[in-house]
Amino acid sequence: MIKFFEKAPYAPVEYLYDVEEVLYKGKSNYQEIKVIRNPFYGKMLILDDVVQITERDEFFYHEMLTHIVMHAHPEPKKVIVIGGGDGGVVREVLKHPTVEKVYFIEIDKEVINVSKKFFPGVSCSIDDPRVEVKVMDGAEFIRQTKPPAIDAVIVDSTDIIGFARSLFTDEFFTMIRDCMTDIGMFVTHSESLHFHKEMVIEIQETLKKIFPVADLYTAPIATYPGNWWSFACASKQHSLREIRNTPAIETNYYDHEIHQQCFVTGNLYRRLMNRELKW
Repeated sequence: MIKFFEKAPYAPVEYLYDVEEVLYKGKSNYQEIKVIRNPFYGKMLILDDVVQITERDEFFYHEMLTHIVMHAHPEPKKVIVIGGGDGGVVREVLKHPTVEKVYFIEIDKEVINVSKKFFPGVSCSIDDPRVEVKVMDGAEFIRQTKPPAIDAVIVDSTDIIGFARSLFTDEFFTMIRDCMTDIGMFVTHSESLHFHKEMVIEIQETLKKIFPVADLYTAPIATYPGNWWSFACASKQHSLREIRNTPAIETNYYDHEIHQQCFVTGNLYRRLMNRELKW
């Protein structure tokens, strides 16, 4: 059995995983792609030596990235999913019966192909007729979208470095706001509260300049640096803490109780944004 070391981006840690088998190793135009098998996590998708998903716990991330906005919006019909070539967010979005159209934007087609082959339980909805796949830069797609049309935008990018950086700029967030309906909602991951606190704050500050409502929630993700993963969300009108849409869908982790508990408290948010927290 060999070992795989992950040096977490921006974090003073390394993670060590046992590797039973290397199932795939290749290089696309954008990144190195690996699929390995671990005795505990099962198959793992790794991009540029950073773990993206594992068979065992992918649902924690995909459900929490998706269902907060999808339940806070009263009737999401048109949704943009940027990144997440594994298809997990698309799978979760399509659990909502109101959804009529999903624009699935992934810059790296090879990630989609590899995911379909090795993670069929995650990528199972990519070929749904409601899904339109576009292999292109997410920021460029948003630039071309004519407002107002979109109910929700979900960004499932790689870490906020390299080609993914274009998905975290003032210009990008402004374009998202302008392509959404009056009650449109947005969410993106915003790294670890433990290791990337300043990045979490900066994304919140940017969203607050552009959207009337911005907020922050978290979830435990065992295979992500620091394990305490944050999600930045924003809206043109409504608080995302309120549940307005209650379809009967099947989830493993997310439920209405989790929705109400996952947002950071007012005290923590205030101290975070005032840079009073010293960790």
